Amino acid sequence: MASVSPLLKFSWVSNSFFFLFLLLFSSSSSSSRTTTPFIPINFTEEYRGYTAISDFRMVNRRSLIKCPDLNPYIQVNISSSSGLANEEYVTVNVSGVMLPSKAHWVAMISPSYSDVSDCPLNALLYKETGDLSDLPLLCHYPVKAQYMSNDPDYVDCKRSECKKHVGGACVLKTCSGSVTFHVINIRTDVEFVLFSGGFSTPCILQRSDAVNFSNPGAPLYGHLSSIDSTGTSMRLTWVSGDRNPQQVQYGDGKFLNSEVTTFTQDNMCSSNVPSPAKDFGWHDPGYIHTAVMTGLEPSSVYSYRYGSDSVGWSDEIQFRTPPAAGSDELKFLAFGDMGKAPRDASVEHYIQPGSISVVEAMADEVKSGNVDSIFHIGDISYATGFLVEWDFFLHLIKPVASLVSYMTAIGNHERDFARSGSVYKTPDSGGECGVPYEAYFPMPTVGKDKPWYSIEQGSVHFTVISTEHDWSVNSEQYKWIQNDLGSVDRSRTPWVIFIGHRPMYTSVKGALAGLLPSVDHSFVEAVEPLLFDNKVNLVLFGHVHNYERTCAIYQNNCKAMPEKDPNGTDTYDQTNYTAPVHAIIGMGGFTLDKFPDNVESWSLSRISEFGYIRVHATREEIMVEFVNSNTRNVEDRFRITKSQQS
Repeated sequence: MASVSPLLKFSWVSNSFFFLFLLLFSSSSSSSRTTTPFIPINFTEEYRGYTAISDFRMVNRRSLIKCPDLNPYIQVNISSSSGLANEEYVTVNVSGVMLPSKAHWVAMISPSYSDVSDCPLNALLYKETGDLSDLPLLCHYPVKAQYMSNDPDYVDCKRSECKKHVGGACVLKTCSGSVTFHVINIRTDVEFVLFSGGFSTPCILQRSDAVNFSNPGAPLYGHLSSIDSTGTSMRLTWVSGDRNPQQVQYGDGKFLNSEVTTFTQDNMCSSNVPSPAKDFGWHDPGYIHTAVMTGLEPSSVYSYRYGSDSVGWSDEIQFRTPPAAGSDELKFLAFGDMGKAPRDASVEHYIQPGSISVVEAMADEVKSGNVDSIFHIGDISYATGFLVEWDFFLHLIKPVASLVSYMTAIGNHERDFARSGSVYKTPDSGGECGVPYEAYFPMPTVGKDKPWYSIEQGSVHFTVISTEHDWSVNSEQYKWIQNDLGSVDRSRTPWVIFIGHRPMYTSVKGALAGLLPSVDHSFVEAVEPLLFDNKVNLVLFGHVHNYERTCAIYQNNCKAMPEKDPNGTDTYDQTNYTAPVHAIIGMGGFTLDKFPDNVESWSLSRISEFGYIRVHATREEIMVEFVNSNTRNVEDRFRITKSQQS
């Protein structure tokens, strides 16, 4: 669901003063780089409508200006002077500061390209946006940042050093402090830069030396997905800085080479307003490797590793294949709207605060062996054009996605952008337009930029659609949905679960600050009759960031209400089918939406907590439980049943 943070507010007085200030004093940088300051004319208006506009998100549009500071003592040093590991915590030590300030902050900065020699070439493209910087910030990607005040001793100068004595007395002392960053392998060099002026008027005080990763070609962030309904093949996808094919070794000595793809800045979308993905949020994705492991047995455990002798191998990992279509039982987890959050005190471009707790809770379930697969139904990473954040998301989900089939649906924050072919013209993808999503999560779809598919596991037929592509009557996707639902063999898979991102029913109306409402009634009018006519049992949507369950509903009317079973669980008897049950499960990590005081009678359960649903489907029933990821408690539970003859 689109969300807008408070916009930066600039006054012409302060901007004009700062501009003159920079013209007078900023003539050189610490590494012989010269820049002309960027004037933030109409700055907020340029970004109006972008999601998650924040002080730090806007920093990416600034030139790296050196502060007019003659202090010769300032130093920025890091705890890792040699190559960085694939994951580590780096302590940044700032010393020699005469006047520590709450406005001082440190950014972890990475070139947008693994080869920094490309930067001068991109300067021409950058100037087309109206930015007259001699060296674009595009070449220096601020990945994350922390205020030095995160060290409580810094501003109060509790750690000081005397730099000058006169007559035995200290007449000049400097202060120091430190902050710690969680760093993962993003393949490019990184440096840590101390700024003054906060995020609104930043200028550079000092840089650390650049440090690279020990192995930028390392195979990383492997995750699994199903390619069909047999449970006998699994696709493994991973990321590396190595363009050469690598291998996956699995089972009893089987191996196969990977197919290697990538995407470029030219593949990103833009408009009259430059998008993050096309311009100031670009970061080289490296190379995406995929390989399909075949000859497996469903509902079985195997081991694999991936990589090559030249760049190294991953750890050996055990994974579980899903049950084949038509088998008796399936256990899966589902949620939407996850994203990622920093594992340090950093600010990032877009943070989803519940994501870590949700992954950790699901990881415990997956390790128990009681999970066959996972469905993530839109708004995947929330990178929204800041491409390096896909790496952080893939790193986050590895404890679950590397062990079981991780199936996805596309959401607005993966696809939507003006003039890109999406139904909605909002810039929610930040210019990604579905390209990174399809590269990182290749699903068994009908074609490129046609991210709808169906798959069967156990007793369930899943129909997965894109609410962001044309679903109008007689559109290509509409006809596909109609054919897919109409061809389900209920003797093999008695249950049909329909999955998409934007909901048909929610108590949260949306339309805040001029954004689209939560429910598109044209979508409901076109697609809901297909669900009813084909007796879909359960409908799962995200987009709204909470959990909500309905009665058996059609055309805004309750067709049937659940009854309590002997254990007190709401039970929907669909022996005589009336309508599908809808559940909003967008509580996977994004800041939660509150419910209004007054709701419709069809809304039976409403929970605004982070979590996921745990589903156990047999041939006789579907049991659904909402799990609070913080407490691990089940806060809602319902069953759908019907006779086997139905």
